[in-house]
Amino acid sequence: MDTLIFYFESLSLYEWIVGGSLILCFLIQLFFYLFLYSKPYTYQIKQKESSSSTDDLPGISVIITSKNNSEELEKNLPFILEQDYPRFEVIVVNSGSTDETDIVLKAAELKYPQLYHTFVPDEADSINEKKLALTLGIKAAKYDLLLFTEDFCKPCSNQWIQAYGKEFAKGYDIVLGFNKIKTEKKVPSRKFILYDNLIHHLKFLSMAILQRPFMGIGRNMAYKKDIFFAGKGYSSILNIEGGDDDLYINRIAREKNRKTGVVLSKESLTETFGVHNFFVWRALKSKHLYTKQFYKGFSAHLFGYETFTRYLFYVLFAGSLAWSILTANYPLLIFVSLLFIVRYGVQLLVINRNSMLFDHVTYHIHLIPFDLFQPFNNLRFRRYANRRNNHGR
Repeated sequence: MDTLIFYFESLSLYEWIVGGSLILCFLIQLFFYLFLYSKPYTYQIKQKESSSSTDDLPGISVIITSKNNSEELEKNLPFILEQDYPRFEVIVVNSGSTDETDIVLKAAELKYPQLYHTFVPDEADSINEKKLALTLGIKAAKYDLLLFTEDFCKPCSNQWIQAYGKEFAKGYDIVLGFNKIKTEKKVPSRKFILYDNLIHHLKFLSMAILQRPFMGIGRNMAYKKDIFFAGKGYSSILNIEGGDDDLYINRIAREKNRKTGVVLSKESLTETFGVHNFFVWRALKSKHLYTKQFYKGFSAHLFGYETFTRYLFYVLFAGSLAWSILTANYPLLIFVSLLFIVRYGVQLLVINRNSMLFDHVTYHIHLIPFDLFQPFNNLRFRRYANRRNNHGR
């Protein structure tokens, strides 16, 4: 005991500051992983334990926009049209396609009576073309619940619409889901792409579970039609390119008395295809990184503290580790090593548990370089997105 007291008394002010900062960063990191990032997994475990009725499920309109992507549309549309659900329709808006999209849709309409398609006029504003296409689809919808995905996505089961119908039956106004990225094993950085997509979803889904939603993803989300018309559609974000999903949810979900639900079952997932290389992934991801700067609310910026304390933790750990080795300070060496191991263990447990829900990918020691590189990569992609959008103007 006397030895321990002597050791603490021998520490300098600088060592106390560094040690205290390291412990603070460690505790903040544990908070994010144990209280926030773990939410989707614990939420879904509870959902599995409870049963929900399939009686009197509400009618749902699925809305898709398509532009010059006839091959993917033809491949994925049957998975949506052949859903096991009592009352639904599928509306596809042809957004000025010059390929065989119109032929694909007319042929599909002959087979599927629940399919309806329309088109965007040629003179449409190119900046807001996607928003106009979605607005036309929403106006054409005959049901009060709107479910969105993309022509390059497909549901992972024929129970996809039913998963949303059950959630809306609980009284939710907005429902957010998970979209997997389907990549071949030969794609470079495949595991990092899946990790990045997982972290991205864990952030907004965990906050939605806590009723603090700040975004959604248009490849798998839904909301009530009256919300759209009550807020005059996309009028609040017409001056911003993109944002028809994440930024729009950021605006409508923060309104008082609006309840946001999530669907995390394997039946509720959708899959994105066509991510065959780095450049496709960058284009897909940079869309949200550009509109992210326009998000409102504390929830949208909360995870910036996680990123800051993450890097600070690594810097303080590396410095303390080097100092303890140089000065033969073995108690300090054991202490900082223990903090690192505990954080890494918690992180590994939380990430792998969530991954088993969605991608079934197991992460090991490469989680550390992924952890370090991911925020830096987001910064690179965001700069690319800003340059692209500014050049487009």
